[in-house]
Amino acid sequence: MRLEWIDDILAVLDGGSLARAAERRCLTQSAFTRRVRTIEESLGATLFDRRRKPVTLLPGVAALEPELRDLSARLRRVAQDLRQSAGQVGRPLTFACQHAITMTVAPRIVGELTAAGDTSVRVRSGNQDECLMLLLSKEADFAIMYEVPGDRTPATPRAFDACTLGTDRLIPVCAPGLRALAAGPEFPVIGYPPEVFLGQVFNRGIAPRLPDGTTLTTRAETALTLAMLQFTLSEIGIAWLPQSLVGDHLVRGQLVRLDEALPAQDLIVKAIRLSEEPCERRDRVWRQLTTILG
Repeated sequence: MRLEWIDDILAVLDGGSLARAAERRCLTQSAFTRRVRTIEESLGATLFDRRRKPVTLLPGVAALEPELRDLSARLRRVAQDLRQSAGQVGRPLTFACQHAITMTVAPRIVGELTAAGDTSVRVRSGNQDECLMLLLSKEADFAIMYEVPGDRTPATPRAFDACTLGTDRLIPVCAPGLRALAAGPEFPVIGYPPEVFLGQVFNRGIAPRLPDGTTLTTRAETALTLAMLQFTLSEIGIAWLPQSLVGDHLVRGQLVRLDEALPAQDLIVKAIRLSEEPCERRDRVWRQLTTILG
């Protein structure tokens, strides 16, 4: 199945007819019609309903639209990677980052690694377990994740190498108008789902240290720290967010920190990679990471 054939089929889906598809593909209608017949002959299957006017795809073929669009995108990505591998830039390095780190640490890493123009970087965002799976499946070269001091990454020690890049802190913050609520026994919060990493950090490291008699009323819940930040700015409740993410908002007075009254949690920022045979390019980047964030 050739990429141009998939794009021809999708052009018919998007245009609704062979004539409009030909315009989208910058071909005359007769040339596009010949291409369509070539596709059908090569596949040994009829794809188009010629009993209808205008001619369109058979319903069974049209039902494959999601698979065709996904295949088109993946083939383009593979083609791009092959072109880059043949040139000076090389295959893109892929980083799997926890959501908050994608907004805070990742931009600095990408900026430093691509500054010389000989490296391309792809960043994928996910929860901690998703980042580890991307490493194990070799869809990512490195993962950048949080770890609580004293804890260990939930992975087989021999499977991964890890190095510490820096520190962060999960701190309670709110909009200035809600500051007085932190002194009371009951206040609204924006929470993390218990199954995500920062939700586990809150439940294990912060909730047990809340002042006696404190009652939390969950107004909203999200696994995305960027969404939680926006909820906090909108005065929905108090939230525990990475200090690196809210630093600028604290300086501008849009948020206030509450860690004098409420507990916070130190975090370690770590880089992780698979322990496998040496690769000169990945080893060089591994050494660069500690320099970039050191």
